[in-house]
Amino acid sequence: MINDFIYDIPVRVYFGRDQLKHLGSELRKYGTRVLMTYGGGSIKRMGLYDRVVEAIKEAGLELFELSGIEPNPRIDSVRRGAQLCKDHQIDVLLAVGGGSTIDATKFMAAGACVDHDPWDFLDLKKWAPIERALPIVSILTLAATGSEMDCAAVISNPETQDKIGRLAPALLPKASFLDPTNTFTVSAYQTACGAADMMSHIIEVYFNMNEDLYMLDCFMEGLMKTIIRFAPIAMREPDNYEARANLMWASSWAINGFVNGGRQKAWSCHPMEHELSAIYDITHGLGLAILTPRWMDYCLDETTVSKYVQMGTNVFSIDPTLAPMDIAHEAIGRLSDFFFNTLQLKRTFPEVGIDETHFALMARKAVGGGTLPGFKPLQQQDVEQIFKMCME
Repeated sequence: MINDFIYDIPVRVYFGRDQLKHLGSELRKYGTRVLMTYGGGSIKRMGLYDRVVEAIKEAGLELFELSGIEPNPRIDSVRRGAQLCKDHQIDVLLAVGGGSTIDATKFMAAGACVDHDPWDFLDLKKWAPIERALPIVSILTLAATGSEMDCAAVISNPETQDKIGRLAPALLPKASFLDPTNTFTVSAYQTACGAADMMSHIIEVYFNMNEDLYMLDCFMEGLMKTIIRFAPIAMREPDNYEARANLMWASSWAINGFVNGGRQKAWSCHPMEHELSAIYDITHGLGLAILTPRWMDYCLDETTVSKYVQMGTNVFSIDPTLAPMDIAHEAIGRLSDFFFNTLQLKRTFPEVGIDETHFALMARKAVGGGTLPGFKPLQQQDVEQIFKMCME
């Protein structure tokens, strides 16, 4: 049965080399006082910072800044940004960076509109409603999370060792600027982690045993083939515009809601990885790369094998005349080869400094103390076993 759904993605996307000429007019739609948020110094080294500041000044806007947003963005950065918005009566926020900067900026925008602590939006015991947020515009510098075109954000709280995500329509950017040349300076490692993140976004939706729209499966298979084709090119040739453009646009469409098409299964690898990042602060895409093939292996049985066969034959061109289980195992092997050989990512937990100390705690939090109702329902002991599979 194909489920009913509503699809609404009112994000204006400026894609291409010369789109910053529209930045001033886009920001002016929402007011004159702009808070620009960014991470480290990379946007200054690449010259993007100067171009953005020039565009803002030419538009006659007043600029305020917040730098230092971390990978796996922290709630303290959100708090600082929300307070700056209140202190300076900010009209619109401009996030310049990757998913971490955009995610933090989304909750700054929401926090600016309330009197309570922004962590109340994410505290599972409070779950304060997100009814309003200041307008958000983004300039993307890393193709990975898709935050530039969705209403989700994930924030870490080191004090509680939590990393929690939330979706709310108010968090959706008003406009996003996607210039592939802004990703030319992204390292091979971060390009690889971004590719793994994109693949996981697609796989979390693709692995679903319900009868759904065939065209969406075809679309997701095309996205996966695009990432598999262009990620290694971008790693070898960082200024290859075609490769960077394909990855940037695939990243947005992997998670902007289009591929869901009414599919209602919960994600599995992301809740597990969030617990890894919360405690060990590893790169999100790397954690997903380690987890995803093991999760696929754990979920494989006679009731699920057909989905693996579909992926194996349509994405990896595996011989369809082979036995279904053989195709499934080969598909898992091909994905592992892509992550760990082509992308050259670490393949085990010990290689990234993770041991079994916190497995029980992380597994319990990943399933919310109950069952994670994903592609294959997982309980705490299931997640612990998947973690153990990642040890070797």
